[in-house]
Amino acid sequence: MRLQDLRPAPGATHRRKRVGRGIGSGMGKTATKGTKGQKARTGATPRLGFEGGQTPLHRRLPQRAGFRNINRKEYAIVNLDDLERFEAGTEVTPDLLVGSGIVKNIKDGIKVLGNGEVTKALTVRAHAFSASAEEKLKAAGGTVEVL
Repeated sequence: MRLQDLRPAPGATHRRKRVGRGIGSGMGKTATKGTKGQKARTGATPRLGFEGGQTPLHRRLPQRAGFRNINRKEYAIVNLDDLERFEAGTEVTPDLLVGSGIVKNIKDGIKVLGNGEVTKALTVRAHAFSASAEEKLKAAGGTVEVL
């Protein structure tokens, strides 16, 4: 194969539509613009979304209240009763939580919440902790490490 042998795939290219070139072409007289009206005239056509002076759709619809914070972090949630399945002295890491199936997707990090009780001393490493979770883990003799 040489450079001069390269061709577009069959059907990939189309001939240019030549309008206004006589009635024999099938696209003569009005040149596919229909008869009369603003869009048949030469010059500018109305802007995108213009509805002839009627309030356009994008202004008729209600706006959504509030705003979306682009810096918001969405944490994968783990409760203390989920950590109860691990043996005492285990170092609970994000990788361990994904491997054990407690968390499917780490998202922006893992946050441990204080729902439930923990009875074993665990070393928990996560991106965020609620105050009650941190308190309960320390009360059970465990340690808390923020990543």
